Amino acid sequence: MNTAIARKTSIQDTDNLVILINDATQLEGFSLSKKEMDYATKCLDTEQKNFAINQYKRWIFVQVLSDCKEKARKAANTLHASVVGNKISEVSIINAMENKLIAFAFSEGLALSNYQFLKYFSDKKEHSLKIINLCTGMKDTDAEELQAIIDGTFIARDLVNEPLSYLNAVQYSKDIESYGNKFGFSVEVLHKKKIEALKMGGLLAVNQGSIDPPTFSITEWKPPRATNKKPIVLVGKGIVYDTGGLSLKPTPNSMDLMKSDMGGSAAVVGAMAAIAKAKLNVHVIGLIPATDNRPSGNAYAPGDVITMHDGTSVEVLNTDAEGRLILADALSYAKKYDPELVIDLATLTGAAARAIGKQGIVAMGNDENTMTALKTSGAEVQERLAEFPFWDDYAEDLKSNIADLKNLGGPEAGAITAGKFLEHFTDYPYTHLDIAGPAYMLSPFNYRGKGGTGVGVRLLFNFLKKKSA
Repeated sequence: MNTAIARKTSIQDTDNLVILINDATQLEGFSLSKKEMDYATKCLDTEQKNFAINQYKRWIFVQVLSDCKEKARKAANTLHASVVGNKISEVSIINAMENKLIAFAFSEGLALSNYQFLKYFSDKKEHSLKIINLCTGMKDTDAEELQAIIDGTFIARDLVNEPLSYLNAVQYSKDIESYGNKFGFSVEVLHKKKIEALKMGGLLAVNQGSIDPPTFSITEWKPPRATNKKPIVLVGKGIVYDTGGLSLKPTPNSMDLMKSDMGGSAAVVGAMAAIAKAKLNVHVIGLIPATDNRPSGNAYAPGDVITMHDGTSVEVLNTDAEGRLILADALSYAKKYDPELVIDLATLTGAAARAIGKQGIVAMGNDENTMTALKTSGAEVQERLAEFPFWDDYAEDLKSNIADLKNLGGPEAGAITAGKFLEHFTDYPYTHLDIAGPAYMLSPFNYRGKGGTGVGVRLLFNFLKKKSA
């Protein structure tokens, strides 16, 4: 479902308004009657943060905000229920408090709250809200940027919410091509024969048990005035469904949620769409290895030794530690671009989710400047990073008796040893983001909603926007 973001310069007396204030005097000038103003004053005196005035020909929603962007987003989520509850299709946001950043965050929260995934419902009960107008204190470029962010996040959410019955690896590559055509980034899809020729042993091993072939999608946004001489490469884990393979997962609260195991790659696709739509002046390449992970008579097995794209031999101790195998091939492949830096995103480990829950992203890497910049962006969009240590000591747990590496560390520090495994396949500035905690919600979680959250898109957009300046 699309939510249109528009810029509006003139307000009619029939327009539904959302007035953002932090002081009662900011309501003056909106032609409220004495009765309405008395009601507003009473609400403000009792410290109500939001209230509504029904003028019959229109609604006026008043929202009291502080200088905290995340509180503004959450306030918008609360107000969204009132807007759709009253079957309102269009609202105009008036920034009476004259704080552009807070008004933008509020508008973002309102738009993100409007997401629905209704594709498989017979009775599609759509939200009434279709258009959000940005008014006073906002520019056309603000509306365009917010539209890009919303479109990219909704793409990521849609992809995560799609079941395997639709989104196998081949269909995924077709969807990526479709998004590329729509938003203006290029897409090249490598199919199984090419993947075999490239000797991507990790991706091929995980795919052995599947009835569907793997794909490796290469996306690129290269504007003529890119600020970076070397590309920034994004790599996303594209396990479209994960049974665990022969190391089978339990079904309740585990395998039944594993359509979401491609959340990292969905974030990459959404980010590529957003930066292309916003025409950011930064050269970005996105790599998406994709397959499902299933048991079968031909599935790879615990104890197997596989050879990766870069020639590294890996002893497979657990077939449910498959994401790192397909990512490793992609990280190795990324070397051909001589990248400025590489960031991977993956729903990689339960250890990351257990460590910090749904409140943030586990991060680690070898480039301090990138980590600092990502932390700043994460704080601004509330996709916060918790940096874990990345000491070489952890790599000791990955030594195998019969191969160069094993794909599983010890019982401790599972998120970190997974990251150290991936680092082996890099020779460039590298950051690993484990989004296992915040990628998928079992129940509504403010403006992030239920199901796929699209986490990572807003983080990457903010980070790359600063790179393009």
